[in-house]
Amino acid sequence: MKKGVKIVTIGGGSSYTPELVEGFIKRFDELPIRELWLVDIEAGREKLEIVGAMAKRMVEAAGIDCEVHLTLDRRAALKDADFVTTQFRVGLLDARIKDESIPLKHGIIGQETNGAGGMFKAFRTIPVILSIVEDMKELCPNAWLINFTNPAGMVTEAVLRYGKWDKVIGLCNVPIGAIKSASDVLKKPEEDLFFKFAGINHLHWHRIFDKDGTELTEQVIDGLYAPDANPEKVVENIKNMRFLYEQVRNLKMLPCPYHRYYYMTDDMLKEELEAFKTEGSRGQVVKRLEESLFELYKDPNLDHKPEELSKRGGAHYSDAACEIINSIYNNKGTMMVVSTRNNGAIDDVPYDSAIEITSVIRAHGAEPVNFGKFPPAQRGLLQVMKAMEELTIEAAVTGNYDTALQAFTLNPIVPSGDIAQTVLDELLEAHKEHLPQFFTKVEA
Repeated sequence: MKKGVKIVTIGGGSSYTPELVEGFIKRFDELPIRELWLVDIEAGREKLEIVGAMAKRMVEAAGIDCEVHLTLDRRAALKDADFVTTQFRVGLLDARIKDESIPLKHGIIGQETNGAGGMFKAFRTIPVILSIVEDMKELCPNAWLINFTNPAGMVTEAVLRYGKWDKVIGLCNVPIGAIKSASDVLKKPEEDLFFKFAGINHLHWHRIFDKDGTELTEQVIDGLYAPDANPEKVVENIKNMRFLYEQVRNLKMLPCPYHRYYYMTDDMLKEELEAFKTEGSRGQVVKRLEESLFELYKDPNLDHKPEELSKRGGAHYSDAACEIINSIYNNKGTMMVVSTRNNGAIDDVPYDSAIEITSVIRAHGAEPVNFGKFPPAQRGLLQVMKAMEELTIEAAVTGNYDTALQAFTLNPIVPSGDIAQTVLDELLEAHKEHLPQFFTKVEA
């Protein structure tokens, strides 16, 4: 008989937490959680208390034997944990708004995980995740870290490369949406299809096969991107802008929604600038949405995940995290798309780098399904972006300004030269409170 499980969620006051709790409840027969610890910081205390009270109501309504603990003491929570999930945002939503708004004011793309804004999210997040790993080494050395803090791929690679912690899996909800979209186009259940994803977080491609081994990728390309197609939106926070059908058809693979930033850069920038003038950045929209969500969460009679959460932009994240934990705990061999160490599964990027790829999840972790080589169109962009990620991670760890500028220069959606340096400097100043690694040496 396996003992019960202790799970710690860092960023427990997140609006996503009800989905996480729902996922644990529905798997309780397989995954007997005895303790769920929701951890946050002082600035997130109010949200933690609201979400925590709702989590307790959900557990009570489900009739399961699980204690929900709320704390601002991370180390107390981590003691003897079996699994640690991370869903935090350094600087809260105000930091995201700066990441988006400052680039947009200079006429360049402002996006939470791509371009200049995404790189700054990495600069703020990576030192914190590495400090969490140091605590885990001391307090729960056998625990698994399941990360869905963005940028998930870079955070995962930082943990592997600089944290020297192998028991980590990164997670993103984009592949889940892509699977559901393709299933709808083909009018076939997801379980009757095989999806072969490969790339890096927010820059993957995939192919689709049926149970007989017949490839259906081109059918889905036609269904989603032909001139007369009208596909459903896959990701809430990205405009459902068209791709060039001829270009995608030539790829012979399906792009992820974030490829619009690289394949349709000018159109995406134009759309972002228009939206910025009328409704603000996406972060400002999300902040308003979160305020309404937390008003719902305050309802003492609400004991289930509200439908409104699906509009938040991260649907399915938390449920997928629960399934990863379930598959590790029970050695299930579930096939999922995750960020994990390459180990040679993709020929075109370093062996020890983090990639996002279809993997089998077992007790020993994620086993990536071999992909091999990409054709030139995919390989060229992938290698540039992987090099940019390596530089961004290095800059986040070292606080080296020159390395950060080099990463900016390499990013395809950040103009190089003076404009790159100007935006870098403004973002550094705006986020100074959360970037001590860039300032301590300068002021010493």
